[in-house]
Amino acid sequence: MTKTIDYFFGIGSPWAFIGLRPFEALAKEQNATIRPYVIPLIEDNGGIYSRNRPEARRAYWTKDLKRWAALRGRTLNFENRAALSDPTPAGHMVIAAIESGTDWLKLTGALQEAFWTRAEDIGQASVRQSIANAAGLDGARLNELAQADAVQSVWKSNIETAKAAGVFGLPTFRFEDELYWGQDSLPFLERHLKGEKLVA
Repeated sequence: MTKTIDYFFGIGSPWAFIGLRPFEALAKEQNATIRPYVIPLIEDNGGIYSRNRPEARRAYWTKDLKRWAALRGRTLNFENRAALSDPTPAGHMVIAAIESGTDWLKLTGALQEAFWTRAEDIGQASVRQSIANAAGLDGARLNELAQADAVQSVWKSNIETAKAAGVFGLPTFRFEDELYWGQDSLPFLERHLKGEKLVA
């Protein structure tokens, strides 16, 4: 039986960045298909952006991110992040890759690495194009496709799908209607994929 994992994620999520490689590896190991949904945080379901949290929680969030990044072998750059543009258009570019049959996982990884490790301004079209080109993809074409009404429609549809599913944070994985929020939930997803569904 084919295993399909619904993957709700955003380019601007550091947790999605940290968890992308181990998630890819898990899906490959379990012969599972990834069905991607690029979304923002779903505030209607309780998602809270870090900038809207109390200082004590933001401070802990940053430390925890650094711990997990080190554990996952990733590097996070927190310098001058306020100067960077909204990464949402990068998400639209990934949707364009998904819809056009382009290697969206390669593009996702390249954009996240640029944003979170090198602090590149992926909100800028020229920056996104260069990143895609460096990954061996057609950046100009993907930038153009990202502006299409069809991509904007998918973005909106993804958000509605996430809301209906009860998704609030990123990344979230859904397998057989069970949600697993956060890259730290990958061990639970792995057990489920292997036939052991843990119930609280």
